[in-house]
Amino acid sequence: MKLAKWAVWFPMLPGLLGYGLFFLFPVILVFSEALSAPLETFNRMISDSYLLSSIGGSLVLAGSASLMSLLVALFIAYFLSQTSPRMRQWLSIAIALPLVFSGLIVAYGFILTFGRAGFVTQLLGQIGIPEGQFGNVIFTPVGLAMVYCYYLIPRAVFILLPVILNFDWQQMKVSESFGANRWQSYRYVFLPQLYPAMITSLCVMVSVALGAYGTALALSGTQLNILPLAIYSKISDGGTDFPVVGMLSLLLVGLCVLFTLLADKLKQRLEDM
Repeated sequence: MKLAKWAVWFPMLPGLLGYGLFFLFPVILVFSEALSAPLETFNRMISDSYLLSSIGGSLVLAGSASLMSLLVALFIAYFLSQTSPRMRQWLSIAIALPLVFSGLIVAYGFILTFGRAGFVTQLLGQIGIPEGQFGNVIFTPVGLAMVYCYYLIPRAVFILLPVILNFDWQQMKVSESFGANRWQSYRYVFLPQLYPAMITSLCVMVSVALGAYGTALALSGTQLNILPLAIYSKISDGGTDFPVVGMLSLLLVGLCVLFTLLADKLKQRLEDM
């Protein structure tokens, strides 16, 4: 009987070993660096105005990109819900393609398309739009937010779509039969049932955008003041303050976990209403 119980764990050993070696062990090392002298490390971190502004910059960038992505994803998910199952399947495959590529490939693709010598930039230059001004946008926070939207929108679409597909559209007709116009039906009948999925998708996107690193590094190097790039700058170019790097990493992980817990809390509250 004991052998049977242990035999259940044998197939899981490779996964558990990989999880411990490549996730738990690095996290423990980061924790040990950050908490070796927590008060001194925290004081050094908050005394650096660059690091403090990077936290705010990350939150603003992640929040704005996520809000834009959510707005676009709402229209895409609604459109997909109105198409035939076969068409929806093919369009879903196309929408999911951005999730296949790494952040570096996405960044280089946007540079080749919208950069200073990009294909679209050169075409716009033919009609009088200054290539230098338009080509520089992709390397600014606005351009980075656009690139983030490229792979945030599919995540939101696939969270919203099942809810919209399962929505009973007869409720809209019932509300209109009681005198509500089309906008009021969407506002008071459709959207309240979509709020939990909207909150979930928004928090998931903020968590993903907060930790995005490769895309920002490829587009701007360390010129943009956001938290992942601040961590990178602290461990590159001869940086040796590993306790502060560990504290910043814990802060980044804590923010992502906070938004995940917030999504669950708000979702439960909205579903109980």
